[in-house]
Amino acid sequence: MKNAPIIGCMRWGVWGNNFTTEQYETIIYQCLSIGLNEFDHADIYGHYTTEADFGKALNHNSSLRTQLKLITKCGIQMLTPNRPAHEIKSYNTSAAHIEASVNQSLQNLQTDYIDTLLIHRPDILLNPIEVAEIITKLKKAGKIKSFGVSNFSTSQVNLLEKYIKVDAHQVEISVTNIDAYHNGVLDQCQTQNIKAQAWSPWGGGLFTENTEQHKRILETTKILAEKYNTGMNEILLSFLYTHPVKITPVIGTTQFERIKQAKDAMHIDLTTEDFYKLVCASTGKEVA
Repeated sequence: MKNAPIIGCMRWGVWGNNFTTEQYETIIYQCLSIGLNEFDHADIYGHYTTEADFGKALNHNSSLRTQLKLITKCGIQMLTPNRPAHEIKSYNTSAAHIEASVNQSLQNLQTDYIDTLLIHRPDILLNPIEVAEIITKLKKAGKIKSFGVSNFSTSQVNLLEKYIKVDAHQVEISVTNIDAYHNGVLDQCQTQNIKAQAWSPWGGGLFTENTEQHKRILETTKILAEKYNTGMNEILLSFLYTHPVKITPVIGTTQFERIKQAKDAMHIDLTTEDFYKLVCASTGKEVA
């Protein structure tokens, strides 16, 4: 069974469409109306403002929180006027920072629990024992339900898993970036029962950057869209859905029409050969 897309909120705030509270409410309800109920955040989005903007929409309807799931991330310290104490962009996965970040996200989102907390980027100084202890504490307090990582290597995940279960791994995967198929990330997700989540699942710049790779991919995608009587966006996501690990795409669009297309992609089953047509379009060569 395929996993429904997760709705990425990075561009909902000042980093994108700068939605009003009413617009947040509208798109949240639109997503719920088609059965999409998981929303992806990070503390840094919108220079630390997007979580709070989303939270205002939740605060308008007290029953809304029970209808959806919230993911957020922490661990990046951005250089921004909203965090004047930061001298440079850096990473911080200390227990104190993780706990403070979670408490701030709970306040921003106007909720008493986060469904999934992710460490946003691998930190050279990450202490897995310290991380495990604070995550366990936050779980026992009911502040987070599950834990995961984003953009980690397989060895970094194994290091953490020695001390605490990693429930999800969010990493870039698309027809333009198929590294996760070869570097062991998806193999690890299968063997260690980790949910694989793909950010930028439509391929960054695919429709806007005129590269030879993009030309090959778009040409192949167009042919397959005609074959399956669907759109190109649906084919691009069906490429991810073909993998047995059950990759969940994290959709970063602000357009509800594209969100619906993401949901429709769940109903497309590419043949093995059509999957490999897209692999070959991505690499520019036949498989070995």
